[in-house]
Amino acid sequence: MANIKSAKKRILVTKTRTARNKSIKSAVKTSIKKVEAAIAANDKETAQQALTAAISEISKAASKGVYHKNNAARKVSGLTKAVNKLA
Repeated sequence: MANIKSAKKRILVTKTRTARNKSIKSAVKTSIKKVEAAIAANDKETAQQALTAAISEISKAASKGVYHKNNAARKVSGLTKAVNKLA
């Protein structure tokens, strides 16, 4: 365990940030799963709505530094392509 005051604070701050990042990543994964479920069900309307929500979640995560902007762009691009393939 850390003895120095600044090291103790870093441990607390890291724990707080880790929890926040985990929560944001979980929300992103859930929104992506909703899009993929709609795609699997071949439901274009639901997939479009889920895609809009997912893009919003991914963009928020990228702006907060949870995901790198290229990683976020790749996720959005892949989901968009998948939804656009639906007839």
